[in-house]
Amino acid sequence: MKLIVGLGNPGNRYLKTRHNAGFMAADFLISAWNAHREKSSLPLELYRSKVLGEDVLIAKPQTFMNLSGQAAAPLLRFYKLSAQDLLVIHDELDLDPMVFRIKKGGGTGGHNGLLSLDESLGKESTGYIRFRIGIGKPSTVQSRLPTEDYVLAPFSTDEGILFQEILPHIQSAAELWLQGSLTQAMNQFNQKKKNSSEEDGTHGI
Repeated sequence: MKLIVGLGNPGNRYLKTRHNAGFMAADFLISAWNAHREKSSLPLELYRSKVLGEDVLIAKPQTFMNLSGQAAAPLLRFYKLSAQDLLVIHDELDLDPMVFRIKKGGGTGGHNGLLSLDESLGKESTGYIRFRIGIGKPSTVQSRLPTEDYVLAPFSTDEGILFQEILPHIQSAAELWLQGSLTQAMNQFNQKKKNSSEEDGTHGI
């Protein structure tokens, strides 16, 4: 069994905001894989599907972003899954808008959802796979919004179009991961050379 966690904030106010890229990607996978809703006593939406012979759970924590780990970590423990069985999909300020990259383990870059996950999982379980969806920093898209407001603002029209284009790539990469071909997925989707901001890996949301 594998667990995919999409990070975001619950409620209509945040539906198509940049910080909810993980939720939106999870919704795409739920639809593509015909996943069905599961009951759960945890504060999350939980779906299950069989994908390429693998049982897959898809979770959307219904806590706010900075409490994501309180919903996801108990689920991982209940099913006796390890960090290698966990894939987290989230927005990433340190990647240009709609750039998709795959990462295994590493720091949180100040992302509150990842910080909560790492705190809840413990240091021994932070080597999970991360699908990072670039949203850019305000300065890279000529936005005057403070970072806190920028991530909670809706995608621009152009960003929304590009986001729809990368969703099939996210599905393809997830299916490679499910088949045990993470290296192939990383080789395919991490081809472009990282820029200095990606290498730095720091932001404050």
